[in-house]
Amino acid sequence: MAIRFVSQPAGGIGSEVADDLTTMPTLTIPQAFDLAMQHHQAGRLHEAEALYRQILAQQPDHAGALAYLGVMAYQAGQYNAAVDLLRRAIASAPHWPDAHNNLGNVLHAKGLWDQAIAAYRQALAIKPDYPEVHHNLGNALIDTGQMQAGIAALRRAIALQPSYAEAYSSLGTALKKAGCLDDAIALYGQAIALKPVYPKAYYNLGNALCNKGQLDQAIAAYRQAIALKPDWPEAHNNLGNVLQDTGRLYEAVTAFRQAIALQPNHAGAYCNLGNVLKDTGQLDRAIAAYRQALALQPDYPQVHSNILLCLHYHPGVDAATITRELGRWNQQYAVPGKTFIQTHTHDRDPGHRLRIGYVSADLRQHAVGQFLLPLLAHHDQQSFEVFGYAQVAAPDAMTAQLRSHTDGWRSLVGLSDAQAADLIRQDRIDILVDLGLHTANSRLLIFAYKPALVQVTYLAYAGSSGLDTMDYRLSDPYLDPFDTIQGRPPGTEESAYSEQTWRLPETYWCYQPTLELASPPAKLANGSITFGCLNNFCKVNKPLLSLWAAMLRAVPHSRLLLHAHEGDHRRRVLEYLQTAGIDPQRVSFMARVSRPAYFQQYASVAIALDTHPFGGGTTTCDALWMGVPVVSLAGKTAVSRAGWSILANAGLPELVAKTADEYVRIAVDLANDLPRLQALRSTLRQRMQTSPLMDAPRFARNIESAYRQMWQKWCAA
Repeated sequence: MAIRFVSQPAGGIGSEVADDLTTMPTLTIPQAFDLAMQHHQAGRLHEAEALYRQILAQQPDHAGALAYLGVMAYQAGQYNAAVDLLRRAIASAPHWPDAHNNLGNVLHAKGLWDQAIAAYRQALAIKPDYPEVHHNLGNALIDTGQMQAGIAALRRAIALQPSYAEAYSSLGTALKKAGCLDDAIALYGQAIALKPVYPKAYYNLGNALCNKGQLDQAIAAYRQAIALKPDWPEAHNNLGNVLQDTGRLYEAVTAFRQAIALQPNHAGAYCNLGNVLKDTGQLDRAIAAYRQALALQPDYPQVHSNILLCLHYHPGVDAATITRELGRWNQQYAVPGKTFIQTHTHDRDPGHRLRIGYVSADLRQHAVGQFLLPLLAHHDQQSFEVFGYAQVAAPDAMTAQLRSHTDGWRSLVGLSDAQAADLIRQDRIDILVDLGLHTANSRLLIFAYKPALVQVTYLAYAGSSGLDTMDYRLSDPYLDPFDTIQGRPPGTEESAYSEQTWRLPETYWCYQPTLELASPPAKLANGSITFGCLNNFCKVNKPLLSLWAAMLRAVPHSRLLLHAHEGDHRRRVLEYLQTAGIDPQRVSFMARVSRPAYFQQYASVAIALDTHPFGGGTTTCDALWMGVPVVSLAGKTAVSRAGWSILANAGLPELVAKTADEYVRIAVDLANDLPRLQALRSTLRQRMQTSPLMDAPRFARNIESAYRQMWQKWCAA
């Protein structure tokens, strides 16, 4: 649009007179600016931009045209241009709070949070009662970890404008980050009440409900957000996550694929798609999805960790492949953190009271929490001071139990790796123990900053971190038997691990049954034989199904019970077993059930079948406690020897096979000898109770002896 400017009395922003162009319509600069803003607000951006630029051609320091061109550049993602235009606008109109606010928004989008905060504060110096700026300032402060100041700014925005729905939503998000989920949920509800057509508030509510464990309500909130904004890939992605958590795996796949269709470069959606494909046993497709996520976002340590964990499950992957992948993970994500390692000033006293820190996202109702509880409960308080570092957004009853056995408890929720490392360093931790390795939400990268003198990994699974800043990995004589490393003594390095292996003398596991496990051992009903595997379905693979089919063929009228959520993967299992000569009617599935119902399922299982190459831990102990013998196949990796470790400590090494044929034979022989099977079942609980697996004080002393020796080695170094 071409315009011609005519004279107008001076006054206001940019009211000077332009040259007289006789062939064009007559508009003053203020009139042209008003028209440009009308176009801008109506979404006619091309017309608006043309007018702004024509104004600037006549008046280069026109603050309004500069500022709103800056806003347009910001909306187009042209952040550098936006910053330049807004700074020029501020130079022309230094007391214009909107310009400072918009500059803050652009700087915030660029990740220049400190500069954004300065811009917002300048806007408030000019106009202290500006609720939108208090809102923006609060969000920026929270992004820099200044939680209390950020929350105060958001509360100020609400005080100035009680109907400010966006501020309620942002305050809810801040409180969610601080672990105040109930308050966050209430604030999202207030935002929705003020502004019912507010998809972001529904989305945030879904996130909080998900963290709270209210999954069905979370699904409803995400669906409402999508109904209001169907083209929102993040809402589809998060809906997929909670659908997966409720066992609705194929609905989850649909949601993730929709997110990818809307945003083909959505690395997170590819990662989550990989997770659900893994859970349905499609390991190759899962790894391919993870690789696509990494191609889109190379700086994505969690998805690379997902690949590593998936490789441990894969029957066609050897230890050398895993070791190479661990090396790549360490080089890309952990090595940069080593530049921030600080010198420790701890006293080299080999006998002082050691400060032990445990880092985990699973200090809650989880297998890790269950196995850790007896250790924490029996730590020697005179010789050890224990700290918990919890990446737990929704603490539960198990969290409270674990916390009660510590001397200090720190939440890592909302803290960066560097901030968490600083916190641990301030606590002067002597020995820091990772309990996550490459599992979900692990804080493994904290250990790259070496915040403790001695660093150890334990319990998540019997693998390696890959970190060259991790000093030790705990193991036992079965997970890492001497003959696999040519008879070397304990503590020497093996090529499969980046850490030194420290073997506990008896067991890696210390089992404490939960209340749901209090029922007496089950008896066989009518002498029937049901082979059962209640492990995570991602551990089930075709070579394993072939072995189970051989067992079913060898034991007429026997059945197989598998833990598998509803979905097409059940059909694939039945089709595969049918090709192996097994009637599908002999196979049944257990979906997601409550914990009591899970334990009750053992009453129908005669013999439990361990998985391979990634064996069970909690499920193996649960089965033995419930009077169900477990047959296991020990392989070439430590994770494949978990069953050997547990069964040997329970006095049942004869149930551990070294070859696939032996695995089938042990299970079949036991199934065909009902008197032996029944006699064994009747003794299993007592075996567990009298074994090292359930002697918590003894286990704690063994762990503490390891810690003390590690510390003494450091002192002597």
